Amino acid sequence: MTDQASDAPAVTTTAPGAAGEQPAVRGLRTETIAPGATEVHAPMRDRIKLAGNLYLPEGDGPFPCIVTRTPYGKDTMELFSDPRAARKYTKAGYAYLVQDTRGKGRSEGHYGGFTDDRNDGYDTVEWMARQSWCNGKIGVTGASAMGITTNMAAIANPPHLVAAFVIVAGNDTAFIGGAFKQRDMGDWNRGQGVRSSAASYVATALSVTGDVLHNARFIHIPIYNYGGWYDLFSVGNVRNFQHLQNHGSRGARGNQKLEMGPFGHGEMTGDLAYPNGSELLRGATDEIRWFDHWLKGVDNGIMHEPPVRIYMMASARKGELSPKNRWMRFANWPPAPQIAHYYLHQDASLSRKTPTEAQASRTYDFDPANPVPTHGGSNLTFEKGPMDQRSIGERPDYLRFQTAVLERDVAIAGPVSLELWASTDGPDTDFMVKLVDVYPDGYEAIVLDSALRTRYRHGRNRDDVAMMTPGAPEKLTLDLWDTAITFEQGHKIAVHVTSSNSPRFDVNPNTGGLPGRDVETRVARNTIYFDAAHPSAILLPVIYPDG
Repeated sequence: MTDQASDAPAVTTTAPGAAGEQPAVRGLRTETIAPGATEVHAPMRDRIKLAGNLYLPEGDGPFPCIVTRTPYGKDTMELFSDPRAARKYTKAGYAYLVQDTRGKGRSEGHYGGFTDDRNDGYDTVEWMARQSWCNGKIGVTGASAMGITTNMAAIANPPHLVAAFVIVAGNDTAFIGGAFKQRDMGDWNRGQGVRSSAASYVATALSVTGDVLHNARFIHIPIYNYGGWYDLFSVGNVRNFQHLQNHGSRGARGNQKLEMGPFGHGEMTGDLAYPNGSELLRGATDEIRWFDHWLKGVDNGIMHEPPVRIYMMASARKGELSPKNRWMRFANWPPAPQIAHYYLHQDASLSRKTPTEAQASRTYDFDPANPVPTHGGSNLTFEKGPMDQRSIGERPDYLRFQTAVLERDVAIAGPVSLELWASTDGPDTDFMVKLVDVYPDGYEAIVLDSALRTRYRHGRNRDDVAMMTPGAPEKLTLDLWDTAITFEQGHKIAVHVTSSNSPRFDVNPNTGGLPGRDVETRVARNTIYFDAAHPSAILLPVIYPDG
């Protein structure tokens, strides 16, 4: 890269606090910033200066360094305004920098919704490496949006970046199967001052510059991915680990870690309660061990442990946690499951039996003016987690399929998908699917859900977009992402199929046009097929942990 940030001295201010007064740079003013921080300003390649809070450990240095980049304000964001958060790193002997991203907090420039974080991440790491307090070995870390900026710094591949720790952060998850996550991503973008546009249905800045899977060849460092099964970014943590560990570039391949816990992106709602289910950071105990190994060369055994640690969920009604809820370790992900097809049948059953009927289908009307309401799932800005889907009630456009009562446990660990044979009477529509754990008393706990906007069934690149042929059945594949759960004896496995899930996803107008306010809509007549020639099935990654 050219025109890198200069080696000009950092512009800093200092503020005393509970963590003790940090060393100041001569002749500079003092302003109110986070307690215990020294404010520094790093120039980017275009001369824009980004503000950061620097915390130094005791001793003479230079030190290995850790960087976090945030759009939430380095001085006001709850996680980092408490000096104890920084103290975790300084106590372990690291210089720690939490930096406002471009256009946020006290940094200069315009915020563009991650569009600049790849280059700015590179420039920040390399600027840090040139400072007197740094020994040239740098790690990046962060959760959620800060995890996204961490991934983007890794993609930029700055020479002095040694390792990363990514917490609940994924790739381009604003769209699932081409359906826009209206409430979560729309609200988040608006809250950050970024306007969503119709053009983003086809391409987004994050998918082009910050999606790990599309840019994995540029990553050459070890990354520890820490996520939650009900987190909206779970697919990023899991799939990024899987690709980099098995197919990554030199330095990345074979040096990754994955840990997945039983939590969402914040406190979960519903009548289930898992350990640490609402405190996503409590379980991230290996972060310092990770950086000690890679930045200090400490032989602490972390790379001798199995690379995958996941929580196997099971029955978890509040106050009745099953002992089959447990942590498990694997050599890789997925852990060599047997893919089991559970077929949807016309009588609303779900079984391993392959359909034999010559003709079998169910048809329903999908009215955009009356969408199916969202109840739980992997959401961000509203109620989330394993909520009871019985709240949706009985609707002609909401199809439930379920097994008989299980006579033995069915444990799954890995990716789940649905092969759905379906048709519509117009050019475009949506299909939505949920995997559900049905408790003996009827509680329908959502485990996974997904969507597919049929015009994007071949992909979201412009050349992939294709309208449906009215009335013609097609095999559609819906990716429900990954999970680990034991459907216990006495429960039922269920699959729910519909065409809307609002406000989680924007509602398809069924006309071939894009969703939007005051757009013309039509009622779509959608059909699901279950016959021998069109066997719709959910594919479950079954494992035998106690076999």
